[in-house]
Amino acid sequence: QVQLVESGGGLVQPGGSLRLSCSVSGRALSTYNMAWFRQAPGNEREFVASISFGARNTRYADSVKGRFTVSKDNDKNTMYLQMNSLKPDDTAVYYCAGGAFSRNAPAYQDWGQGTQVTVSS
Repeated sequence: QVQLVESGGGLVQPGGSLRLSCSVSGRALSTYNMAWFRQAPGNEREFVASISFGARNTRYADSVKGRFTVSKDNDKNTMYLQMNSLKPDDTAVYYCAGGAFSRNAPAYQDWGQGTQVTVSS
């Protein structure tokens, strides 16, 4: 059974940075396509970034391109999302997901519980 656990969320001022982590158990990250999604109150869950199992391919939502970077450490079986130049519009619960390389949430079979990111002064 695959388990995904996010961490690293919190409160940050506009322009600040955070790094989210997604620890994976039950599946080797080297064989696992993964992604980050986010969901703000009243909104649908939206794609943020994805990374292929070999880390050769990454994709980003236009809204975060140039500010966020997705990466992973296969030895630690952990995926990361480095978020820089954060804006209030980035406020949401951030979820990691695994099992696909897609911008569509229903394509993913495995999900974490989410971590809250709040960008506010």
